[in-house]
Amino acid sequence: MQKMYSRSSRPEHVNQKTVPTDETIKFLLDYSKALQIVAYKNLTFEAILN
Repeated sequence: MQKMYSRSSRPEHVNQKTVPTDETIKFLLDYSKALQIVAYKNLTFEAILN
């Protein structure tokens, strides 16, 4: 499986409709920075720190 994902795609094989915009990438990175997951015993709590 590593071989399948380790090489980069050739530009002619990349569908431009599926390439995320910079705005989408920034949103996902900001969201992941704000997400905090706390595990307590057998419970898991998720909190968005915004």
